[in-house]
Order: sequence, then C-alpha cells, then structure tokens
Amino acid sequence: MTRYVVIGAGAIGGALGGRLTHAGRETVLVARGDHLRALQQSGLRLRSPSGDLTIPVTAVGGPDELELRPDDVLVVATKTQQAEAALVTWADAPVDGATAGERLPVLLALNGVASETMALRYFRRVYGVCVWMPSVHLEPGEVILRASGPSGMLHLGRVPAQLDDTDRRLLDQVAADWTAADYDVPRPDDVMAWKYRKLLSNLGNIFQALVHTNGDPAPLVARAGAEARTVLDRAGIAYVDDEEERAARSAGFTMTAVPGVPSDVGGSTWQSLQRGTGNVETDYLNGEIALIAHRTGQEAPINASLAILARQAARTGVAPGDLSADELAQRLGIALSSD
Repeated sequence: MTRYVVIGAGAIGGALGGRLTHAGRETVLVARGDHLRALQQSGLRLRSPSGDLTIPVTAVGGPDELELRPDDVLVVATKTQQAEAALVTWADAPVDGATAGERLPVLLALNGVASETMALRYFRRVYGVCVWMPSVHLEPGEVILRASGPSGMLHLGRVPAQLDDTDRRLLDQVAADWTAADYDVPRPDDVMAWKYRKLLSNLGNIFQALVHTNGDPAPLVARAGAEARTVLDRAGIAYVDDEEERAARSAGFTMTAVPGVPSDVGGSTWQSLQRGTGNVETDYLNGEIALIAHRTGQEAPINASLAILARQAARTGVAPGDLSADELAQRLGIALSSD
C-alpha cells in the first residue's frame, strides 16, 4: 500500500495530508516545533467549508523518526526557500539497502519553478505538482482549507516530461488516491508549463502581503505581470495561456467562506509576514523572473525590486498592510496615476 510522507505539513501539506488521512490513505506528516507537538498530541484540526474536523495523524520531525519503505512517496510541501534543506535531509535516508534519492519518488507541491531542478540533484524520479489550493496555516495544529467542490486542483506530471511504465503506474496511483481525498488531479503532458503560469499568478503575493487592504495595488500587479511575461517570452519559456487557465479554474474548485475565518486572511506570503517567520518565498517568485531575465540578457527592474522589498520586510518584521499602495508605487518608481 502506498504511503505518503508529506514533508512540510503547513497550509498546503497539512491540507493535503489531512484529506489523505481522512480518506483512509496511509500518510505521515512531517512538521517541527509547536506545530509538530500539536499534531502529535491533539491531531490536525482541519477547518473547511464542509466542516470542522480533528483528524488523528501520524507526525514526525524528520527521517530519523521514521523507517522509510520502498512503497513510500515523498511529497515536499514546504516553502520554496526551505525546499533544498528538506531535500538534502531526506535524500540520503536509508530505504531497503539504498537511499531515498535512489529508490523513492519525490513530488514537489509548492510554488515557483525552482524546486524541481533542486530535487533532480538528489532524486532520480522527480514530479512537479502545480498547486491550486487556497489554504491557511497560522496556528499550531490547525489548517484552514478555503475551497469546495473539490478541495483544490493539483496538476501532476514527471519532470522532465518523459514517462515510462513505472511513472505511469505511480501517477495512476497518486491520481486515484488524491481524487479520493477530494482533489481534482489533472495530468498534463508538461506540468512545468502550468507551474510557470502559476508563477505569473503568484507574482501578486508580495503586493497582498505588503499592502493588504491599504490601497489598491492592482495597477502595480499588472505592471509586474507584464514585465514577467515579456521576460518569459523572450527567454522562450512556455506557459499555459490565459484562456486555458481560465477554463481549468472555471471547472475546478470554488473559494468558499469558512465559518469563523476572517475574509481578509491572505495567501502564503501574507501568512509568512503575519507569523513573523523571518523569510518569504518571493526570491523564488518575483526573484525567479529577475533570475531568468539576468540569465538571458534582460532586465526585470520591477520584480527584482519587489524581491528586495520582500526580503527587507521579512527581516525587519514588517506586518501586512504596513505599506500603502502609493508608498509601494513610489519605492518601485511607478506613477499610479499613469496606469
């Protein structure tokens, strides 16, 4: 029987692992600190539009607390800036006379497009997961899932996009299990094209985090997105077009209010600033656009500046909404009145 080891049981990993456990699929959640202690002592509280569940879970802090099996599937659901450390930690864990990197598949269920390349350094079989799953993790032992019908959409595929029979069997099993756990699991030929399209959407995360409800950053988001599309197009990087993405979203989950959860709770970058983690994933979102631009002889001043501002905000303890849209526009050198 396939067992899922979900490394990083926060908003995404906790929601996925909780749903899998509730659906009867063997799952281990990997967490740390107060969140790990809460999971071990009280289980996972999963709040969603369909109800408020407390799910008994198996939770560990690392590979030294778990005997890995040949039928395990590793799912990395950390923030991207934490992914390399997680991959290094798990890659050399023993599995049936070999290592996890040699024997086990690893699925990258996190934002950005960098983690698949990281993983290929350590693992033979790497699979990308494009995550559309609005969820929140602010309190130890608790995850809020804000989608219904289904709980989210998880595009899944091999990286690189070349399948053999082993890949097909694995993907069939994962898709079946995750569908049973209330997720839509499309299997595109090129999952990275979907992840690059999601990257474009995630460029707005830092605006939500810095400005929150303190003004309207939409014109700034549009400018950052236009710059990013130019960079990707000139670099020859494929991404799913807007029409295909809209069609997929319209056929997928619906954002739904969760009782007792304020409507202004934000996404992943907002949550990092709100929790005061000291780091954010923006270097792998807006910063990824800057990286691609610099590698291909281009410039991406807006996205590069946003990555700098995000690092400063995380380092100095800026809270969501501490910066107005007008102030952010000034720092980026953009006149809002001209948009």
